[in-house]
Amino acid sequence: MQHLNWKGVYPALLTPFTAHDTPDLALFKANLAAQLDAGVDGIIIGGSLGEASTLTNAEKKQLYDAARECLPEGFPIIVNIAEQTTRDAVALAAAAASWGASGLMLLPPMRYYADNAETLAFFKAVAGATRLPIMLYNNPVDYKIHITLEMFDALLPYENIQAVKESSRDVINITRMINRFGDRYKILTGVDPLALESLVLGADGWVAGLVDAFPRETVAIYRLVKSGDIAAALKIYRWFMPLLELDIHPKLVQYIKLAATATGIGSEHVRAPRLPLEGKERAAVQKVIGDALETRPQLPEYLHLPANASV
Repeated sequence: MQHLNWKGVYPALLTPFTAHDTPDLALFKANLAAQLDAGVDGIIIGGSLGEASTLTNAEKKQLYDAARECLPEGFPIIVNIAEQTTRDAVALAAAAASWGASGLMLLPPMRYYADNAETLAFFKAVAGATRLPIMLYNNPVDYKIHITLEMFDALLPYENIQAVKESSRDVINITRMINRFGDRYKILTGVDPLALESLVLGADGWVAGLVDAFPRETVAIYRLVKSGDIAAALKIYRWFMPLLELDIHPKLVQYIKLAATATGIGSEHVRAPRLPLEGKERAAVQKVIGDALETRPQLPEYLHLPANASV
């Protein structure tokens, strides 16, 4: 059974597009270079921020290949699975394994509001069909399906289900998971404006969104918290908060793409049915970004801090 460390900062990467609606692989690699320079610990391709629902599997393979070209050997590349049917999810898991993916992020069934038994059957079918490590995505706010403690109990025999992206927005859930399962399941916070709190409570990592525009600030917060310098992390976090709140809006893709454009590592192009921001909404988001850039803090040296320390 393969294992991943499941600690550190894992960007949920944007999928940049050209004006002709094709993946902009050059810009994708430029963003990836910024992530590496900042010290991230792995990447996730084709997540919600990556506009997964609009990508073909061939395009996901293009992104995977582009990432593998740029990354050091063994650097973790996680492929997201957000399919409508169990058959398609199993097929994409097999495809990702054939590409050489390091692991999978697995969402509950999309579009259909599965009950607990159906959700468990879905997870078990995918986990049973692959040897790749799996991180489940628990996001009942956006996807309406809550992976309960009892469901995690039922999944204990599946050793390749190793982690959870915890996006319930209930930080108590981190303590509940640790109290019940110890370190059996690694916990990665998935809500940017709850990240520092979650890390202090014992989350092992951060599946981040605004990292796509501000990678150094994101990794600095993580490493400072895990090294025990909460005060230094909190100073950056308070500056970062108006930006981090862009991650919990229905238009988070457009918002974060606008931020990545402002920092020179992204573009505003989105794939329909999404549309670019306009008018007052665009101006309001630009003001949040502009205000942050004007007051962007000087970061302490953080790359020397251990990436996988514990608070």
